Amino acid sequence: MARPTSRRTVLGAAIAAAASAGTLSTAAGPAAATPGAASSSSSSLSDRTAAAAPLIDNRFWSTYTDWRCGERAGTAAVPGRRPGVVIATPAGTVDYTDSHTGRSARWDYATWTSPVHRSAVPATEVIASWNAHTPAGTWLQVELAGTYSDGTDTPWFVMGRWAAGDGDIRRTSVDDQSDGKASIWTDTFAVDDAASGLRLASYRLRLTLYRRPGTRLTPTVWRLGAMASDIPDRFGVPASQPGLARELAVPRYSQNTHIGQYPEYDNGGEAWCSPTSSQMIIEYWGRRPTADDLAWVNPDFADPQVCHAARFTYDYQYEGCGNWPFNAAYAATYRDMSAVVTRLSSLTDLETLIGAGIPAITSQSFLKEELTGAGYGTAGHLMTVIGFTADGDVIANDPASPSNEAVRRVYRRAEWEKIWLRTKRYNATGKVVSGTGGVCYLYWPADPTPAQRRALAAVGIH
Repeated sequence: MARPTSRRTVLGAAIAAAASAGTLSTAAGPAAATPGAASSSSSSLSDRTAAAAPLIDNRFWSTYTDWRCGERAGTAAVPGRRPGVVIATPAGTVDYTDSHTGRSARWDYATWTSPVHRSAVPATEVIASWNAHTPAGTWLQVELAGTYSDGTDTPWFVMGRWAAGDGDIRRTSVDDQSDGKASIWTDTFAVDDAASGLRLASYRLRLTLYRRPGTRLTPTVWRLGAMASDIPDRFGVPASQPGLARELAVPRYSQNTHIGQYPEYDNGGEAWCSPTSSQMIIEYWGRRPTADDLAWVNPDFADPQVCHAARFTYDYQYEGCGNWPFNAAYAATYRDMSAVVTRLSSLTDLETLIGAGIPAITSQSFLKEELTGAGYGTAGHLMTVIGFTADGDVIANDPASPSNEAVRRVYRRAEWEKIWLRTKRYNATGKVVSGTGGVCYLYWPADPTPAQRRALAAVGIH
């Protein structure tokens, strides 16, 4: 259930990164990719003042007009009910060696680069996410480059190499990326020293689409974007006032019923909080894997779709199923589904979504005594928020439960809001470590109702 601390910036210093996951070299044309001290304050007036300022900026490209903007090298925008970008005529050919398999292969590629987005929030962190179809014989890469508040530029950083399947490449984050001012921690661009005042002022995203040479296959990308944020160091947050009593009928799955199953995917079910949560919401929206999809799973295993979700969210560099964008991308492989990674600012935002019928997946970390009724502590854990009681307490499907029947939990509002929204906390040894600062996955139908569209817009998702 835990996300290792290397996933986020660490108090006072960066963590040494692992080796790069795979290399690209050109066979014809240019290369498709060039990877390139916190304060300790409790919840106070300064926290509340900072919380009142804009902390989160979302920018997603998803319309036909969006895809016709930016720079294209071999890609084309396609109109329709769900516009996207595809390979038209490849811009070149590239050789890619997958360090997780040792296999080398040649690929045609084409690129789409977004216009420069000047973030409304000069950012300490940026997390990209995407929704795409990658048929067998195709894959994609997402990169980010930007300009700092001091006027200097970043290199292009790889934010993910991804395919829905695992037969062509191993989906992977790329470690060992830093320019001395910021680093990539699995799925997150993070300024190394936020206390210095340095921020990322603007950025572009570059999408590279790959296919087997000589074919007409193509990935189709429907949504690409990022969440930029500048969440202040905080050990607590002001309590929000209850405003909604509603519970959504979300399926319940326990990760712990899968302990020992498929240990090649993050040591089995005990670490599958993220894909288990993703599967709950995917099925809430009426989607699920087919019998053919699940044919690889041992028929003796209950809830084989959870095993499926673990396999197809697994990040081979991180060696875990908790890569945030990979979970969102997995959800969007299902028919007419949209998904993003973002941050929310309070439980009031979650109430807005629940009121429109949209559950959410949230990331939090806590000691056992900090969350009444959980019965455990964790360095990082994903839960599905499905509603609120009449008293405003959080109703969560907590996958860290002994059985599916035990998954539904009610957690105290103030406790839950604190452990989700803080960015700093004390671990069991008294050391200051990081918190996730309101990270959230949102999954919803590609054609939402007007009420759902308004709720998403209210939390910054368009």
